[in-house]
Amino acid sequence: MINLNDEIIRNELSNIKIAAIGGGTGISTMLRGIKHYTENITAIITVADDGGGSGMLREDLNMVAPGDIRNCLLALSNTEPTLDKVWRYRFPSGRLKGQSFGNLLLAAMCGVNGGNFEEAVRQCSDVLAVKGRVLPVTNQNVNLGAKMSDGSTVLGESTIPTYAYHNHCKIERMFLTPSKITPVEDCIKSIKEADIIILGPGSLYTSIIPNLLVEGVSDAIKQSKAKVVYICNIMTQKGETEGYTAFDHAKAILDHSHDDLIDYCILNDEAIDDFLKAKYRFERSVQVKNDADKFIKNNIELICENMLDSSSGYARHDYTALADAIMKLAYKIKFENN
Repeated sequence: MINLNDEIIRNELSNIKIAAIGGGTGISTMLRGIKHYTENITAIITVADDGGGSGMLREDLNMVAPGDIRNCLLALSNTEPTLDKVWRYRFPSGRLKGQSFGNLLLAAMCGVNGGNFEEAVRQCSDVLAVKGRVLPVTNQNVNLGAKMSDGSTVLGESTIPTYAYHNHCKIERMFLTPSKITPVEDCIKSIKEADIIILGPGSLYTSIIPNLLVEGVSDAIKQSKAKVVYICNIMTQKGETEGYTAFDHAKAILDHSHDDLIDYCILNDEAIDDFLKAKYRFERSVQVKNDADKFIKNNIELICENMLDSSSGYARHDYTALADAIMKLAYKIKFENN
């Protein structure tokens, strides 16, 4: 049994290099827990978001989407409460209604640095005293597209799940436009140097898979010495993963990268209550089913833990329990298996 409170173990864990790949709120939740164990974290984040405040800035300034980056910077930050509140602040009215101050500061930093979004993120990381690093997967303004089961092609990160939901069809294949997207060099370097690579949690097709479509990313993961861990979502997601089992999630990643990319999958094993079941039913969403036999057949080790946090009225990962599960596995991979 690994005791994460043991001082020797915690010191060893602090040296483990982690590359976390994803986007959205899921990965920022995970980072909030991981940062208490190690500062050797590189978060590699999608910039294909085109909705809300991020979408407005993309359209107005021709820049990459800052929203997911902003969430991850805040998750890894170590700042005074006032600065944290300022970064999270959303303007309540006027032409800036709904826009986040953090997004605007990232946009300003990007402008000051001649459009270099990677440098803008680095400078904002210094302002927020970020533990670890947050990197955009690319500096290019990229759009997301999908081939659907009804034969149509849909463009736009926010449009894809909406189309699938209303037309009762499934996503078959994701792609990027332009088709050739150059990754940020340090993303590839961090993947190659990592001890453990984490995919997710987050929206399968619009937060995780877009990163794997950037040229060289999935190949770098495949070639890395690191073990790859997929954090499966707790609930299926309308318009993206309706009817998906845990292995269906993993298979979608494999189908967009390499057949043997994933070594481990971490899955919440705690059942949601009847209230949440009824609430999610209205969105055609259910708890992801554990189909362990398929993981065994595909040589992926499935790790099931109780990691549910329903205090917000939604089924989310408990970031402390999730971080504990990840770090116990990381210790096992780094020290016990060698």
